[in-house]
Amino acid sequence: MNTSDQYLKAIYLVQQVENGPASTGRVADMLDVSPASANEMIGKLQERGFADHEKYKGVSLTDDGITRARDALQTYCIIERFLVEVLEVERFRTEAQTLETVIDSNVAERLDTIIDREPQCPDCFGPETDVCALLECDITEAADSEVAD
Repeated sequence: MNTSDQYLKAIYLVQQVENGPASTGRVADMLDVSPASANEMIGKLQERGFADHEKYKGVSLTDDGITRARDALQTYCIIERFLVEVLEVERFRTEAQTLETVIDSNVAERLDTIIDREPQCPDCFGPETDVCALLECDITEAADSEVAD
């Protein structure tokens, strides 16, 4: 997954929470980047036909953008579930965010065969909790341990 896919995923999730266009500031916060950086990448996504950005209204994904965002989100879910269910990593969110930039679709497909992904993925992902709802772990406890570090 590359940086543009991370932005597409973030925009997709913010759109779901806000039930409409995603604000640049909210996308920037989600990715821990400056609003200027987010605005620059959103412009690139618009040039590639993945997003429509209207100043002061926010950014919305095109059909192609939604497809790529859902693929990126599915890969992220696969990584999270593999870290929790197979490797039993406590700080799975931090690790998943690091790994999503280097794991390509081929590796994700192989990890998927190990975790036996559910058919509702990536709709299983909870944008408010920032975690796959199918994970069998205490999400609150996992989040607290990541904040404590």
